This record gives sequence, structure tokens and C-alpha cells, in this order.
Amino acid sequence: MAGTTHTVTNQAPPLVQYDVFGADRALVEAVERHLDPDVLEEGRSELSGLGRTAGSAQVQEWGVQANEHPPRLRTHDRYGHRVDEVDFHPAWHRLLGKGVSAGLTAAWGRPGGHVRRAAAFLVWTQVEAGNGCPLSMTHAAVPALRADPALAAEWEPRLTSMVYDRALRPAGEKAGVLFGMGMTEKQGGSDVRANTTAARPLAEDGAYELTGHKWFCSAPMSDAFLVLAQAPGGLTCFLVPRVLPDGTRNVFLVQRLKDKLGNRSNASAEVEFDGTWARRVGDEGAGVRTIIGMVAATRLDCVLGSAGLMRQAVAQAVHHCTHREAFGGRLADKPLMRNVLADLALESEAATTLALRLAAAYDDGGEQERALLRIAVPAAKYWVTKRCAPLAVEAAECLGGNGYVEESGMPRLVRESPLNSIWEGAGNVQALDVLRALRREPGALDAYLREVGQARGADHRLDGAIKNLLSELADLEGVEGRARRLVERLALVLQGSLLVRYAPPEVADAFCAARLGGDGGAAFGTLPHTLDLAAVVERARPVS
Repeated sequence: MAGTTHTVTNQAPPLVQYDVFGADRALVEAVERHLDPDVLEEGRSELSGLGRTAGSAQVQEWGVQANEHPPRLRTHDRYGHRVDEVDFHPAWHRLLGKGVSAGLTAAWGRPGGHVRRAAAFLVWTQVEAGNGCPLSMTHAAVPALRADPALAAEWEPRLTSMVYDRALRPAGEKAGVLFGMGMTEKQGGSDVRANTTAARPLAEDGAYELTGHKWFCSAPMSDAFLVLAQAPGGLTCFLVPRVLPDGTRNVFLVQRLKDKLGNRSNASAEVEFDGTWARRVGDEGAGVRTIIGMVAATRLDCVLGSAGLMRQAVAQAVHHCTHREAFGGRLADKPLMRNVLADLALESEAATTLALRLAAAYDDGGEQERALLRIAVPAAKYWVTKRCAPLAVEAAECLGGNGYVEESGMPRLVRESPLNSIWEGAGNVQALDVLRALRREPGALDAYLREVGQARGADHRLDGAIKNLLSELADLEGVEGRARRLVERLALVLQGSLLVRYAPPEVADAFCAARLGGDGGAAFGTLPHTLDLAAVVERARPVS
């Protein structure tokens, strides 16, 4: 029984029992825009079902449980045998199983598969981002394995399966498998050509023995891993199965799990190879070229993951301010708070719109779209992932002290928010990758300019930003020192172009004014007050 002094009033209700997909207008419109009419109704139905699952109280509680009970490493069994297993809370397996059954590893062979998966990944990230790692690695392994048609024929049906099988047993006995990845080492980090792990050829064609380590190995409980090692012919890509065909465990020594800032539900490990059996993927010396398809796909997932985190942060902030009364009225109606919420909503919608456009380019698969991806993916990875952390912090501030309390869910979003900017190549790596494309692949810049040029003449601020960008691109002398600035502009202009073409006028107008026209400050909540900010906030409100 509550005490007479403890009457609870003026608290926002929990944001539960809603369709996470259907309540996101920008995402719904992007799916409708990019999916072929023949599969649109099926795609919408699938995504709405997943959205209702993601918004349910039960599944959101699974996300809390998975985060609060992180994985534990068991190096040995009770008898002293080395097992190197990672134990997870049941909620983790429930979430991962739902993700697999929702098609988050099944994009490559389905009509509109990448757009459907991208939207689902963005939705599912909002429950608990940690399980996105094995889902992403498994999805992204497909293009790398296609460097070896025989390997692809063997493994791809298992990778794209919608069956989650957590048991550690030979992959040939399983209906579905998960993949992890190990590229970086202690001494090299992003400079993978400095790797020292050695690969010694065995008598069996394509088989090798690995000796060395990986400083970061993602998803160490997976069925197999793609790793880089130094073969006689140079840095090479290898497939390392967790369990060998005869049922014995491969030598895969998990030394410890990383104690991370966020992403607590997911295991990241340091592993050692000591006579570990591996199968070569692609040619010797072509390791980077072979694995780059996997890297590009995971980079797009970093964009999608950040867009999902942004959307959830904005949804929580708008929901809270819609229900919270302060100073004689709803918080969301106060001009200054409305400005903050609108600014956050702009950032979220721009991220979502860009991410789904890139997913559509994967579905198209044409030469023009592949060229666009060569610049747009690293540029988007650079910019969208960097905007996630300040947005999450500002959204938490919208809840006041409540946003600093774990029960609100906002601290988990804040801790997760820097992750995607660091993983799969941090900011400088992305910026340098864009420069590499500009110098070596002129078709990539042509594709980018054709894409943004479709919006020319629609907004004078966008036109001016394109003109200024062309001036910067005309002078690449000493460009490395200003690469971040250039890549930021590439991303912003692309986002502006997409919003001018597809978003409501009030959204495009506000974005161009603040992000391209210089009529905004460095902090969120500094949009021109003359804009239709109420419409921008209302569009972001999570109501199914």
C-alpha cells in the first residue's frame, strides 16, 4: 500500500506494446520507396510483425536481461579438459533466435532482401544491440566466401538459414550456422598487413595450420570464423571451423572476454591459434581483397545499427516530452524543447534515409550502384556513427535526471552509442578509404555526383553545398589532413539530397538550413525558430 505522501503523478508511461517499425514514419516510407511492388506487401507484413515483437514488454525485458547478465567464459570443464565455451543468459538465445528467424542473416537470396533485412536490423537493434554482432558477421560472410565457389556452395545455405541452432557440433549436421570474424592483432590493429599469425600449408589441398592470435575476435561462440593470416604467398583469408567434421573441437583458445564500455550482452574475445586447422578462402596473398566484401557489409550494418540506436533514443525522448508536464504545459510544446526534439529527429531521419538507400543499392547490384557504394558506405559509416553518441546523450538529457537512471534504458543507449564508430574501422580508416576511392576509382565519384545531382535546383542551400563540395574535390593536394572535413561534407550533401527528394518539406527545409546552410549551432536545439518544428517533432512521435 502506497503511503499518503507517495502519490505518483506526471510520469511518462513506458514506451511498450507498440509497433517499432510502423511507428517509424521515415523507415516505413523508405521501405515503401525501395521495395519492389511485388514484395512490398509481404515485406511490410514481416516488418510490422517484427516491430510488434520488438515493442512488446516481454521482448524488451529480454533485452534488459541480456544486458544485465553478460556472457561468461568457461575455458575448462570440471575434469580439466579445455572447452573454451562462452555461456549466455537464456534471454540472449531468445533474442538471437528471433533475429535469425526474422531473416537477419538471409538477405542475399531473397527479392528485396537487403532492404527488408536493413529495416529489420534497424528495428531489432532497438531491443538490444549486442545480438546484432553475430547476425551482422553471419550476413556479411557470404560475399567473402563467394571468392571460393566450392566453399560458398557448402556454407551459404547454412549462413542464410532462418534456423538458429546454438549447439557446438559439426556444421554439416546443422540447419543453420553463425559466423564470427578475426582480423586485428595486438601489434597491428587496423593495419592488418602487420599481422603475424602464420599459416602453414598442409598436405590436403587448401588446408592450413594456423599459429598466432587475434586481439579482437567477434562472436567467439560461432560455428566458424573468417580470419587473416600470413601464408607463404602473403596475407590470406581463412575459414576456421569451431568444430571439425569428425566432431572434435578445433584448436580455438579463448584467452579472455573483453570488458567493454557497452555492448555488454555480446561476447568479444582474445583468441589464440596453436596448430588450428583452417581452409583457405580465395588466393594466397589476396586476404584483404577477399575479406573486403565482408568488411563493407558490416560497415553498412554499423550505419544501420547507429540509425537504430538514434531512432530509439529519439522515440524515447519525444515520448517522454509528450507525456511530461512542466511550467504549465507539455514539455514537447515548449519552444526550446521542441527545437531540441526536432533537431534530434532530423538527425535520426537523415541516418535512416541514407542507410536504407545504401541497402537498396545492394539489392540493385548494378555497376552504377556498386560504384556509389564504394564512396557512400565509408562516408556514411564515418558520419552517421559519429553522430550517434552526441544524439544519445542529448536525448537522455531530454528525460532530465530520469534519463541518467538505468531503468529508463537511456544509459544503455549512451554506452552503446560510440561502438559503431570504432568497430569495423574507426573514423580515420573510413576517411582514408574514401580518399582511396576518389584517387583510384573515378567511377565512384561520378556515381556519387549523379546521385546527389538528382536533387539539384530543389533547394538553394543544397545547390550551394554541392558547389562548395566540387571546389574541395577539385583540389586534392594535401587532402589527407582535411579528409575528415571532406568526408563529412560528402555524407551531409548525400543526406540532404535524399531528404530534399523524399522527406516532407518541413524536414528537408530544416535539414538544409541547419546542416548545409550554416543556420544552426554546434549543439542540438539550435535550429532556426522560424521553421515548422512542431511538424518535425510530430513526425518522429512513436505512435503506431
